[in-house]
Amino acid sequence: MVRGFTLIEVLVALAIVAIALSAALRVAAQGTSDASELRTRLLAGWVASNILAEHAARGDWLPAGSLTGNARQAGVEFSWREDVSSTPNAAFRRVDVSVFYPAGGAQAVARMSGVLVRPAGDGR
Repeated sequence: MVRGFTLIEVLVALAIVAIALSAALRVAAQGTSDASELRTRLLAGWVASNILAEHAARGDWLPAGSLTGNARQAGVEFSWREDVSSTPNAAFRRVDVSVFYPAGGAQAVARMSGVLVRPAGDGR
């Protein structure tokens, strides 16, 4: 006598396969979302790094306060804010750069701090 699978057994097996496949799809979708967020944070970090590097390259001596602007990195538009503050040593200024995505967003996706050194001939 040849014994095969009953309809119930086949339906249970298909349900198990469907649940496993949907879980695998969720994991794949989460991985894609995480990769996209990681790319955004990497680009935002580059924006912050570029802002600090520009100040260092130009030898800027910024007044204390806040500045804002926009920057494009790899085709993605970011907004940034830099907060310049005095330090106990008058020859240095602290610069805190916050980068926001989407541009104009409320939560920073990257932050970076640096120090500006007063130019040698500047007697301020």
